[in-house]
Amino acid sequence: MSDQIERIDLVCEVNNTDHHTLQNSVDRLIVRRGQPFTITLHLRPGTHFQNGDNINFIAQTGPMPSVVAQTKAKFSLSRFISRSSWSATAETSDSTVSLTVCSHPNAPIGVYKLILDQGERIGLGEFVLLFNPWCKQDSVYLASEAEMEEYVLSQDGLIYRGIPKRITVLPWTFGQFEPGILDICLQILDESPNYISDAALDCSERRNPVYVTRVLSAMINSLDDKGVLVGNWSDDHEDGVKPTVWKDSCSILQQWSNDGCRAVRYGQCWVFAAVACTVSRALGIPCRVVTNYGSARDSNGDLVMERFYNEFDENIANDSIWNFHVWVENWMTRPDLALGYEGWQASDPTPQRRSEGVFCCGPAPVRAIKEGELTFKYDIPFVYAEVNADVVEYIKLRDGRVFKMGGSTTEVGKSISTKAVGRDEREDITHNYKYPEGSEEERRVYEKANHHNKLAQAGEEPGFHIKIKVTPDMQIGSDFDVYAELKNNTMVTKSCRVMFYAQAVSYNGKLGETCGLGNCLIVSYVSGSKVTLRLEYAEYSKAINQDRMIKLVALLIDAETRDFYRAKKTIILDGPEIIILGVPKVGQNLVADLALQNPLPEPLENCVFTIHGANLTDGKPITHEVGTVGPKEFVTAKVQFTPKLPGQRKILIDFASDKLHNVETYENLVIYE
Repeated sequence: MSDQIERIDLVCEVNNTDHHTLQNSVDRLIVRRGQPFTITLHLRPGTHFQNGDNINFIAQTGPMPSVVAQTKAKFSLSRFISRSSWSATAETSDSTVSLTVCSHPNAPIGVYKLILDQGERIGLGEFVLLFNPWCKQDSVYLASEAEMEEYVLSQDGLIYRGIPKRITVLPWTFGQFEPGILDICLQILDESPNYISDAALDCSERRNPVYVTRVLSAMINSLDDKGVLVGNWSDDHEDGVKPTVWKDSCSILQQWSNDGCRAVRYGQCWVFAAVACTVSRALGIPCRVVTNYGSARDSNGDLVMERFYNEFDENIANDSIWNFHVWVENWMTRPDLALGYEGWQASDPTPQRRSEGVFCCGPAPVRAIKEGELTFKYDIPFVYAEVNADVVEYIKLRDGRVFKMGGSTTEVGKSISTKAVGRDEREDITHNYKYPEGSEEERRVYEKANHHNKLAQAGEEPGFHIKIKVTPDMQIGSDFDVYAELKNNTMVTKSCRVMFYAQAVSYNGKLGETCGLGNCLIVSYVSGSKVTLRLEYAEYSKAINQDRMIKLVALLIDAETRDFYRAKKTIILDGPEIIILGVPKVGQNLVADLALQNPLPEPLENCVFTIHGANLTDGKPITHEVGTVGPKEFVTAKVQFTPKLPGQRKILIDFASDKLHNVETYENLVIYE
């Protein structure tokens, strides 16, 4: 037969158009499972194609194709195309044979080889097989054309962030059809630990979107594997890209692939979710990005967010609530579960906890979350808590006594949002995840979920409020006042005790020594009382570090009910200003005239000015020691440097001493030839 075929035409443009993959490419055959595609064989002159029983085909994928594993299919020519199995038909003319091939609607996705077998085997070409939301027999079938346009074909979208009262919109480019992206998405599957440990089994499991979604949930983050993104929730992103800088998925996926599958730095929840959406849509799984406001992170699985604090507002529990959290939903059937739990499945690629030993989460049927079916797969208790946990706050005193400060049944799981179909508007899908607060259905679900810690009065605002106020003049070295303002909205005369603390703190939240402490008993107040705490340099100077941060905590205790209310604020003490006297003139040698006043009531020892600038200071800092500076004294210095190249440059100036660090400023200079 091979000597009869002159040329094989995969008819990519026509097939890809029919299979909704034309945006990928016209140079490559990309088809969806359970849907026929056509290949044209151009015969050599004078030859004739024998349409008979000895015409067989093989379609295979993966490194170890197997009929048993469904990664290899053998089928013959038949009179009609079957939509429920691999099949092929042929139409012949004098010089061409038009082969129509249809894959099994449950075939594994991936790169396939199609082989004609007539005793000798002839490779007819390669094609990529994807999930098919347009095929009723496919487990990702989606009936609405508008929803397929939005959740499969749309290459851009909106991601919601912020807080419920001020929801912000981030436009995002998913770009699933951009050149090379589909190959990178398939590469992600091939780099997973599942493929590396057992490639044959992994390729076989790729017929199941539940399995593929779970692999993606693990592989979009870099924990446990060669995943795509490193998470970073600190303020230090110097060795990578700030999560807020990303606006599209393609640059992240391309960087990961081009850099030898080294994880891209850095992502946070919305970046993880957006990349997962791109990969899901590229592979043919309908996907949308979802934002949950007041998202609980339940560390012990009890469905209650128990926040324990000490007197200094240090959280001594592992539970936390994020202002918002973003994940994705994928559309599919769930043959592994009871009927009724098909449809949207929540999947979270942000690494928060291990699931079956791996940092992944889902797919969790959204309906199972709403119904409190916590025994269903996968990770429903965790997602359920994210949208439905109760919040109870306690304070634990040094003598071991524990008091409840308050709580809420409505703080968690608000305004769950996704982009509307076909419109640049927000769709609120909270009702998909939970019944209305306080409804009979909600009661039933909470019972089923073993959630018996509801507060008696859902959503009530506490009668007391306490707020910390500060003055603008809080320079290191000075003494100053901070205030705790009290407000009583109950219109009932109350007695209370106020405990007001100041404590040194580092930028990462680590608490240091106490540097201010006050107790006050207020009898019979209605509203508007104020408690003053004076912070004196003699006290706070012994506690603070170079970050110059102080955490203020005020506790209001109802003398009658022993209820606690809390306010907190972190302040940063202003450092002295470095003054640059005059403007350095252009020339060979420049001089920076520097001046600074010691703000402290005590001397500064080992005082040093340092200047540094690219192409200004010969690649290394220039230091100028000025020794001791007395209390409130000015110190001046002349520091000489020689520019190396023309252009606009920044010269950075730093002052350090035994008691004062991290005092910095800069000046822009223009250096001419």
